[in-house]
Amino acid sequence: MNQGTDAEPESAAAEESSYADASTYHIGPSDSGTDPISGTDSNSKLRTREIRSRTSENFVPLLRSLKSSLLISTYAAGKLAVAGVNDGGLNLSFLNFEQCMGVAIGPKRMAVGTGQQIWFLENDRSLAPRVEPVGTHDGCYLARTSFLTGQIQGHEMGWVNDELWVVNTLFSCLCSLHTGYNFVPRWRPPFISELEANDRCHLNGMALENGIPRYVTAMAETNTPGGWREHKSKTGCVIDVQSNEVLARGFAMPHSPRVYNDKLWVLNSGCGELVTIDRQTGQSESVEAVPGYTRGLAFCGPFAFVGMSQIRETSVFGGVPIAEKRDELRCGVAVIDLRIGKSVAYLEFETGVQEVFDVQVLPGVANPYLLGPHSVVEQGKTLWVVPPS
Repeated sequence: MNQGTDAEPESAAAEESSYADASTYHIGPSDSGTDPISGTDSNSKLRTREIRSRTSENFVPLLRSLKSSLLISTYAAGKLAVAGVNDGGLNLSFLNFEQCMGVAIGPKRMAVGTGQQIWFLENDRSLAPRVEPVGTHDGCYLARTSFLTGQIQGHEMGWVNDELWVVNTLFSCLCSLHTGYNFVPRWRPPFISELEANDRCHLNGMALENGIPRYVTAMAETNTPGGWREHKSKTGCVIDVQSNEVLARGFAMPHSPRVYNDKLWVLNSGCGELVTIDRQTGQSESVEAVPGYTRGLAFCGPFAFVGMSQIRETSVFGGVPIAEKRDELRCGVAVIDLRIGKSVAYLEFETGVQEVFDVQVLPGVANPYLLGPHSVVEQGKTLWVVPPS
């Protein structure tokens, strides 16, 4: 068993940065306990949550064999978990992002969606071997800028030709960003008649294919404020963005559509399942069920990494099939071997985290270093990157 708490985050991923050869860094203790974002003097606000975790015996060897790491967003807990491996085993750390939701990995940076803004972390792989502990990291992402969207209930995100697209759940559309606006609407489902801030179908997931949006998931084909809630256990659908047609129906609160190995994968969340969908007929087939509300999906090699959540005691999950197994549900990440269609490993949060939203793989980066916007509070020190003298 490996355990972790959210005291000292140390993680990230990267590829070559255009400024990698022209940067240096300095790291030292904070001048005070002041959070540079909120300006508050108390560190307790972001340090009160204790998170305990455990893994199956084969989880670390599996990650090590893939030479990869995981990013796991936990919106209710307000954390971005980073699961890497080093010589000592699992390196699990946590960064603070309020209402942490979708995460998008790009070749030069990543984006982390939060309640009202999106943070951009630039990679500088040349710094990775030099950050503490020296010589233990092979990737480095550092928070640089953020964009204020306001409370649009942004869910999944993806890079489209170096432009970030966001699933804008409140306005039932896909959108991109522009400095002159909170967001720019780019596409909405054919059954949504107008752009209004009232979450008509609970659009939530987006799958890219060949670098452009191809499929999205929604809770229902409804066009009234909050209309998706009434029959959510059976009205979930997958929509083809290119054809503007609904490809498949009848899911229980689906999330996280993905195209991988020329197949369309979706999480039938209310049933706790990973499913595939025939892109010609729309017929779905269950691959594996796991003990959690499934949300967040990533692939690496022959494995699928599936986010699992416990469910809250609210009306949102009323009538959903998996609610009947509420006491059996776990929170974490299940690893499914696609060659046999079975769960083979897991990372579980025992305390401190009950819900996972997104799961992303950092391929080829085994032990990344991430530095978020609250480094003073999280680590008690500050890192500066400046051009050489």
